[in-house]
Amino acid sequence: MTRIHHLIERAADRTPDAFAVRDVDGRAVTYAAHQRAIETAADLLVGAGFLPGDRLLVVAENCHATSVLIFAASRAGGVAVPVNARMTDAEMTRIVEHATPRLIACTTDISPEATRHAGAVGATPHATEFGTIALTPARPGLGEGATLETAVILYTTGTTGAPKGVMLTHGNLIFAGKTSAELRDIEAHDLIYGALPMTHVFGLASMLMAASTRGAAIQFEARFRPDRLYEALKAGATVFPGVPQMHALLMSYVAENGLDGLRDVPLHYVSSGGAPLDMAWKRKAEAFYGLALQNGYGMTETTAGICATKNPFGTPDVSCGPPLPGVEIMLDTAIGDSADATVGEVLTRGPHVMAGYYRNPEATAEVLGPDGWLRTGDLGRIDGDGFLHIVGRAKELIIRGGFNVYPPEVEAAFNDHPQVVQCAVIGRMLPGGDEEVLAFVQCADPDTLDLDALRAFAAARLTAYKRPARIIAAATLPAAPSGKILKHTLASVFADRLT
Repeated sequence: MTRIHHLIERAADRTPDAFAVRDVDGRAVTYAAHQRAIETAADLLVGAGFLPGDRLLVVAENCHATSVLIFAASRAGGVAVPVNARMTDAEMTRIVEHATPRLIACTTDISPEATRHAGAVGATPHATEFGTIALTPARPGLGEGATLETAVILYTTGTTGAPKGVMLTHGNLIFAGKTSAELRDIEAHDLIYGALPMTHVFGLASMLMAASTRGAAIQFEARFRPDRLYEALKAGATVFPGVPQMHALLMSYVAENGLDGLRDVPLHYVSSGGAPLDMAWKRKAEAFYGLALQNGYGMTETTAGICATKNPFGTPDVSCGPPLPGVEIMLDTAIGDSADATVGEVLTRGPHVMAGYYRNPEATAEVLGPDGWLRTGDLGRIDGDGFLHIVGRAKELIIRGGFNVYPPEVEAAFNDHPQVVQCAVIGRMLPGGDEEVLAFVQCADPDTLDLDALRAFAAARLTAYKRPARIIAAATLPAAPSGKILKHTLASVFADRLT
């Protein structure tokens, strides 16, 4: 197999009648039907002028049609550029101008936002067996092509200024699918709960590619809802990769509605990615599921995976685990904590590392060396077992009174509180060059949260210089579709409460 659509061809040949997809509307799709849909979509693209090396912008939310278009771009020799339909017009315009796609396809059946974008670009609806796709040639002049080895270009969340498109190769994604499937013990009979967006690397690599590698099925969800997740787990979903907010909202939903627990369901794997784990939260989640909660570490530039755990239930391990098979890591302690020589910037090398940033060789050279080592921008340490612990982002490190404050440690102290769903911590520069710590906490009912009691709760867990100067409580925090909190927007979103 040299291209990602070969994964579906193999599964359709081996088990044509096995289910590949349970779509948003409940419709079940076999691998034989999935393969036919990909062939139909590839013919549609080629008929509209799509050529090898061209980019297909897929304006989408999770559904069967989104997965079909990603594989169809591969079959037609081009590159899929999946973007979340909930982007603003300005964000979409910047990506279109940078990616210079040949075609734009919108999954209008399941997304009002995709329908709005389709109208804005004058896309023509095409009714197919996998849903209605609105398709149009892109207006910008066609720019340079990506390499033919590139399968997908993903635009990283939280970027400002010029968009940064991560080129992931067919080899990257096939490796990620195989590794993710082995890590999660996924077999053909498994049903993966698919709320992680395929426009984000976590959902694309660890969900879509992992399922396709083993001929397993995915139950797609366009938008996460805890009631839908609960129903899916009760109905037989066996693998649930998620982010902390999903787990927290599910546990709140079950408690608030007095529902049965999830001890007697066929779920056999549950993981939490996108944020560090703390011990109290891990124990709470494991008690809820009756399963070990696995953790991992990755980024868009590494096709989702660098390290991951495969721990037995109850293990007191909140690390990111050892490197995945075939993956190397090391620390550059010259960039880290001068007071702690064991902390440094995490570097990684292997078949998971991106080909580079599309049309941005300068940015590529800043992070990717000629020896293949990628600078992650994250600070970490490696314990005696070879397990990686992430302590923060190099650029998010807060220096207060000459002391280093790592946001994940402060966030963990707040996340222990029973009323806190999740917390995000940032620094704010003060006159004179010092920084203060700001904590933003998401809770179900901010009006009933006793901030003084919460401050005392955190103070008992944090030394004085780590304690936030301000605590802002809110019902929601700004987040990407993946659930990752957009920390760079916190100060502006809550500017009126920080004055």
